[in-house]
Amino acid sequence: MAELFNKDSFLWRLLSIVIFFSAWEIAGRVPISPAFPTFIETIEGLFRMIADGSFFEKYMITLKPLLVGVFITCFFGITFGVSMGLSDRIDWLGQPVFIVLQAAPVSALIPMITFVYGIGFTSKIIAVCILAMPVVVLNSITAVRNANTSLIEMSRSFQGTRMQEVFKVILPDASPMIFVGLRLGVAGGFVGIVLAELLITPTGIGDLISYHRSIANYAEMYATVLSIILLAAVTVRFFERIEVYLFRPEKRGQ
Repeated sequence: MAELFNKDSFLWRLLSIVIFFSAWEIAGRVPISPAFPTFIETIEGLFRMIADGSFFEKYMITLKPLLVGVFITCFFGITFGVSMGLSDRIDWLGQPVFIVLQAAPVSALIPMITFVYGIGFTSKIIAVCILAMPVVVLNSITAVRNANTSLIEMSRSFQGTRMQEVFKVILPDASPMIFVGLRLGVAGGFVGIVLAELLITPTGIGDLISYHRSIANYAEMYATVLSIILLAAVTVRFFERIEVYLFRPEKRGQ
């Protein structure tokens, strides 16, 4: 029995999910607010949106800028971060920008983005990148700066070139932490796309949330919010499993 309910077991996670949704159901039946549906009503609202086709239609609109923004973040975030980690001059120029972006209230920056780029596809991509890229860049910098010095010194003692040192020693050693930054960046990308949908143009899931809130279909509104939370959680968990498979073999099978 102890093995079934250890901290990493599937049954323990399942039990926590059941407790959460049960508490939600009870809170909806009390009710704590007329605008707070029960969990069952929320699931029924989800199936109604799936049945009328609006759910997948709006999700396709939302996923396009999200995927493009995450791709840009992964490519340029790692490139910038590694470059700054390897060069003090580039770090001096670039790191303060990403530190400010990480600390800045993004909801205050989005009106500036819409003023410059309008309310279309580009603005939503930028919103995703602003939320996702700083953590990827800063993690990549830290990963490169904290590469194993013994391995670097060994490479130099064998007269390895700078390119060999970077690609055969520093980057392989820094890869686990860089990938952690990617996982956190993806999570930030989901936050960015939701803010973009709500504050720029509600064309995707933002449209579902705004529309159903305006006509008091609270079950559908909560179902939309729940769906994006679950999608983000599953995606982050997927990246975590990839991280374990590639960089943490001691945790495989847990």
